[in-house]
Amino acid sequence: MLLCLISASADADPRFGFDDVSELARKLASDAYRSPQPVPEFLKSISYDDYRDIRFDPKQSLWRDRGNFQVQFIHPGLYYGHSVRINSIDEDGVRAVNFSRNQFSYGRNKFADKIPSDLGFAGFRLTFPFTAGTEFNHVIVFAGASYYRAVAKGQVFGLSARGLAIDTGLPTGEEFPFFKEFWLERPARDSREMRLYALLDSPSLTGAYSFVVQPGERTVVNVRARLFSRRDVKEIGVAPLTSMFLHGEEKPRLAGDWRPEVHDSDGLLIHSNSGEWIWRPLGNPEKLRVSYFELDGPRGFGLVQRDRRYQSYEDLETRPELRPTAWIMPVGNWGKGYVKLVEIPSQKETNDNIVVYWLPKNFPQVGQPLDIAYQIHFQNQDPVDAAFGRVTAMRIGIGDKEEWKRIVIDFERGKLKSLPDTAPLKAAIAVGQDGQLVQQTVIRNDVTRGWRLSFQVKPPKGKSLELRAFLQYDKNILTETWSYQLEP
Repeated sequence: MLLCLISASADADPRFGFDDVSELARKLASDAYRSPQPVPEFLKSISYDDYRDIRFDPKQSLWRDRGNFQVQFIHPGLYYGHSVRINSIDEDGVRAVNFSRNQFSYGRNKFADKIPSDLGFAGFRLTFPFTAGTEFNHVIVFAGASYYRAVAKGQVFGLSARGLAIDTGLPTGEEFPFFKEFWLERPARDSREMRLYALLDSPSLTGAYSFVVQPGERTVVNVRARLFSRRDVKEIGVAPLTSMFLHGEEKPRLAGDWRPEVHDSDGLLIHSNSGEWIWRPLGNPEKLRVSYFELDGPRGFGLVQRDRRYQSYEDLETRPELRPTAWIMPVGNWGKGYVKLVEIPSQKETNDNIVVYWLPKNFPQVGQPLDIAYQIHFQNQDPVDAAFGRVTAMRIGIGDKEEWKRIVIDFERGKLKSLPDTAPLKAAIAVGQDGQLVQQTVIRNDVTRGWRLSFQVKPPKGKSLELRAFLQYDKNILTETWSYQLEP
């Protein structure tokens, strides 16, 4: 099956490129899977504070002699239980980047002399000067399984992207592919983008990846991948994103937590091929919650940190209001499939409990490659078209009767702000099976200059209830579609 195939960039090194990694992946898929060699046990069992005491020396950065990009390496241990191979590509060809204990300081730790000389790296960080001068800022980090995180200028790290998701949220358990080898292509001195390649491996499949990283006010990562199956799998998740949601404004905060809200992302946003924008607020459910949004050729989807007010979080240490939004833009037509959202119950903010990805309706057979291509935009900006109003707040409470629920949604921006207070706005509300809409109102919000939709529903006993709503003026749809699953 072909989701999308794009040609290699013309400026890629002709001596090594995507096709070379693809051939390695194809050959790897024809062999039996071999688990990666684990690092010494004492490194996996160290504490978080001990691991933080292991620091890479920036003076040892790769390509420190010139150019806009430098590479800093990550030491194995704690969460990183095996090493990966890293290579550089320059005018002299492909060369391995070797590990050395001298690249790191070990602080108060007493085990430096026990570190094997050939230990290898857990991953790496790319640095780039977001502002003029000599300060290099962390832009993107590849470390752990197939995870990578990126930021734009002025942001702090938050949610993660992944190379691939396999059987996420299924009773059979999730499989975690991992990048086992990287090739870093050295950019020209004044280049503002960098290319790297990665070889992915797992019991079920292998893959060749190309990443082109373009840092800036919006950091863009162009992703190309070719996958080869070893065996049939139930679900292959394309362009997966992983985030954290502990609590937000729609429910009371967790007992003992002093912060109003705690999350790296507060909503899933989807742009359908018909032009509809769908907003699904994230939650921390009591039980595992899985949602599917059926689409034909999505224009985009992503996890959004929409609330950018410091007062919503009051957290000076983690600064959630500065966490990036990650917006996936498919290259080519991805055909029919689903955006799948998995929300996992969590009591700790250290757990990434939100996963979203594209789930194709049809998968390639074993031996038939799958090609995909897309962009990820790490940004502050809300992807919704400026003409559309968007949800800025949602709250749920008791209704006028004990068995009713009241939902209050604030819409702002777009064409909403220019309407007179007397405009006859109406709400289109869809209530799922066995639910009943019992009351609704739409009024001007004089404080925000937006509009507030308030309605009450009678949900079915012991069942969840799907809800959708948007605002319209005559026949014109003025807002994105709010979508929510009301728990029993």
